[in-house]
Amino acid sequence: MPVRMASVVLGLAAALFATAAPAERADREKEIVLLADKGTADDNKKVSVFEGNVIITQGTMRITAAKVTLSEKESFKYYVASGAPVTFRQKRDKLDEWVEGTAERAEFDDRNDVLKLFNRAKVKSAQNELTGEFISCDMRRELCEVTGAPPGQQAPPNSRVKVIIVPQKNANAPGKQEAPKEPVALKPDKEVK
Repeated sequence: MPVRMASVVLGLAAALFATAAPAERADREKEIVLLADKGTADDNKKVSVFEGNVIITQGTMRITAAKVTLSEKESFKYYVASGAPVTFRQKRDKLDEWVEGTAERAEFDDRNDVLKLFNRAKVKSAQNELTGEFISCDMRRELCEVTGAPPGQQAPPNSRVKVIIVPQKNANAPGKQEAPKEPVALKPDKEVK
């Protein structure tokens, strides 16, 4: 059964491929550096394939994979990364916090702003964590889903998803003792004798 955790998951999963969600916004304006053992570009088909120890960086974002395929259609891009595993890490916008994750395969459709993580998918930010066989995040609709199997496949018996949400600490929470305040200085009432 899908678990909708958009407010938590968007911040977690959005780092992959420098999407427009709460990842470091300045990263989108920085140059993309791609390193690989081999790269092939077919301009007629508008497909580029990078293989062997692929490392992609853009600002604070870093992705590693065994293979990355980039397809272009009408100025939109579709990325497929596979590896043992695909990893990503990126700083969150306006926070001193990092998002990191892994999966055996990751896909990002920049036309629809949809990120999909397949097989042993895990995304972590601060102490929050999301784990399942399939994680999908629709950035536009702010809808995320984690399941025990990709769409169209039957989840194995007893498959489970895992979501860890650590509450934010509140300084005024009940049970917290406030620091002692200085006593109020009393002044004598001039009218009372």
